[in-house]
Amino acid sequence: MMKFDTLAVHAGVEVDAQTGALAPPLHLSTTFEHAPDGSLPHGLLYQRYDNPTQQRLQEALAALEGGERALFFATGMAAGAALLQSLPKGTHVLMQDDIYHGYRAMAAEYFPRWGCAFDVVDTADADAVRAALRKNTTLLWIESPSNPLLKVIDIAAMAKLAHDAGARLMVDGTFATPYLQKPLALGADVVLHSTTKYLGGHSDVMGGTLVFAHDDEVVERCYETRKLLGASASPFAAWLTLRGLRSLPARMRVHCANATRVAGFLDDHPAIETVHFPGLPSHVAHALARKQMRGEEGLFGGMLSIQLRGGRDAALRAAGRLNLFTNATSLGGCESLVEHRASVEGAHPSSPQNLLRLSIGLEDAEDLIADLRQALSD
Repeated sequence: MMKFDTLAVHAGVEVDAQTGALAPPLHLSTTFEHAPDGSLPHGLLYQRYDNPTQQRLQEALAALEGGERALFFATGMAAGAALLQSLPKGTHVLMQDDIYHGYRAMAAEYFPRWGCAFDVVDTADADAVRAALRKNTTLLWIESPSNPLLKVIDIAAMAKLAHDAGARLMVDGTFATPYLQKPLALGADVVLHSTTKYLGGHSDVMGGTLVFAHDDEVVERCYETRKLLGASASPFAAWLTLRGLRSLPARMRVHCANATRVAGFLDDHPAIETVHFPGLPSHVAHALARKQMRGEEGLFGGMLSIQLRGGRDAALRAAGRLNLFTNATSLGGCESLVEHRASVEGAHPSSPQNLLRLSIGLEDAEDLIADLRQALSD
């Protein structure tokens, strides 16, 4: 079996048979020839249904996650929404307490309209999860590492709890990427990624994906949702994301190495109350991260968050004094970003007011540390 680095370079990008081109072709056509009776001699009908460039990307995404099938969407939110919309009316979803705030907002706004219900639980507490599961729970939704508190959740344990209750487990693996963590191999049924982040990797393309352990009726329902509600991405987005996959392992090694050095510096800084980074031995789930991610290789991801001793004002002051870190939302690009999460989460933020989320980029780690040092100075 090919190792991950080799697979990332070659999955979905075989040499073009017609021209010999090494880069995959970009098919921009919105429509495809069909027979007079509507049959599809080429297997394609309309770009919104599927297209050749997207099919290449989906093949690569499934291969990298070890799944049977992947679907690509216009955004990560569209991917998550399609999965939720595939659930039967009257269903119950159990969501982790610390996940991307947009998914919780979506559930709160739309579940009542869809005739569904959801609850939030600390999935680091297996007993709490067991108690919160209902007879009509069809999906347990977790995120590991989580956004923005970098909680690491025992995926195998959550898979067993979900399956024992007759539910499926979905893991948002955006922070980890398939390079660092393989949820399907640990028992998850679905993996979600905002491909806008590390998989695209260059802050220039939006997208999302669902990768499924099994190609079953849930996949078909998600496909129909994407098709009928127009959640399809453009072929160019698929092409850029496929390009990003080819350098994913190399980029992630630098992201991880830089984040480890930055976290170590911040962990010793007197202005910092807490550093949330699974690579630190002080992290409550460090041992689990070493086992579940590539921790034995010293790879724990490129994301971390910090809480400052001076509260909201100190956090905003530090964010405003940074030079190499850009104040911007999103993550996983080549450049380092900082964000005061509570300020961008709307009227009812869940992030602590003294928290800054850092996406550690590909710059020299010493330059990033110097920037943080001056920003945190008195």
